[in-house]
Amino acid sequence: MARQVPLSHPGEILLTEFLEPMGVSQYRLAKSIDVPARRINEIVKGQRAITPDTALRLGLFFNMTPEFWVNLQTHYELAKARDSFEGHVTPHQAA
Repeated sequence: MARQVPLSHPGEILLTEFLEPMGVSQYRLAKSIDVPARRINEIVKGQRAITPDTALRLGLFFNMTPEFWVNLQTHYELAKARDSFEGHVTPHQAA
């Protein structure tokens, strides 16, 4: 079944739903949460995942739960895996 809604990387959501509307630069975010600016840039570009450590930092910065960021990443990875899954798995049948 083809995806009807394009899959958004968590970095795209970070950029378009948080940084841009709030007027926060990637550099400022990186300095505020004490991570290398490259990490934020790679997340925004979709080249890097949001790790639990980064999720904790983002949660504190944006005053929200780190689970929000972890769940975005997990959902993204699961959707990508589902889209590329070509194998066939036979469900276990109880005896």
